[in-house]
Amino acid sequence: MEKITGLVAATFAAYKGNGEINRDVIPDIVEKLIKDGVSGVFVCGTNGEGPNLTIEERMAIVEAYVKAVNKRIKVMVHVGHSSVREARKLAAHAQDVGADAFSSVSAFYFKPASVKALISSMAEIASAAPDIPFYYYNIPHLTGVAMNMLDFMQLAEEIIPNFRGLKYTATTLHEYEACLNYKNGKYDILYGLDEMLLGALAVGAKGAVGSTYTFAAPLYRKIIDNFENHRIEDARQLQMDSIKMVQSLVKFAPIPAQRAIVGMEGIELGPCRLPLVDLTDDEIEALKNDLNKKGFFEAVNQCRDARVKA
Repeated sequence: MEKITGLVAATFAAYKGNGEINRDVIPDIVEKLIKDGVSGVFVCGTNGEGPNLTIEERMAIVEAYVKAVNKRIKVMVHVGHSSVREARKLAAHAQDVGADAFSSVSAFYFKPASVKALISSMAEIASAAPDIPFYYYNIPHLTGVAMNMLDFMQLAEEIIPNFRGLKYTATTLHEYEACLNYKNGKYDILYGLDEMLLGALAVGAKGAVGSTYTFAAPLYRKIIDNFENHRIEDARQLQMDSIKMVQSLVKFAPIPAQRAIVGMEGIELGPCRLPLVDLTDDEIEALKNDLNKKGFFEAVNQCRDARVKA
């Protein structure tokens, strides 16, 4: 598999009013994302509430995405679980139904105490789907597992035959750059903090995975376009639009707030699943007003219109 470039949208879970998963809306999500120019979807990750779902629900969601995408863009499946055996089931299923790649976080309750222990866990998971690429999902601020990723890569390439790279969700750009350049850029290192995309591009990023690409991909595609065409000040201004949006999100619970923005763009995701709690109507209105004052929706729509005209 070639390296993944461009934007991979980390999609959100969709639920019916009774709390059951809603697969019916997935084709609408996929069509919108394809129109907005993403190169892939990352399914059942942090923003997809993977840890909140049963493995049967996760499998059903993956099947719906693979069917809706129909090979037009990449489908990356997050299989991380506190049980390695359950993660293996999810990995094998992802391969069987036609996903393009899979990824796993570290165990996040009983945590590995060393890089070697982490690698052993990932090797077990990766071996369940040997025919598709495996990416380790490094997100230390949520898992509580902060390992040296260069040490990880050096061991991973020795014992995980289908190891292809990292989903790197951390602020340590110096380590990210070192991983990008390991063995002359052999591995695919996808960046995972949307509000730092321009910084990641500056040190060599070619692909990124993020939640806000689900509702603001045109803005980020324009950041990439401006960067690649040496319009750095324009790229900075658009990245600042992203930063201002994130500053609005963190006034609330970030995942429920982003789900609300998806709803503002016309796709209803339904209620969150506990322990996440939906924003109140007043909070949704406050968030919308805050984003409008900052010109966020206007900026996204301008980038979307420019893409359509191009």
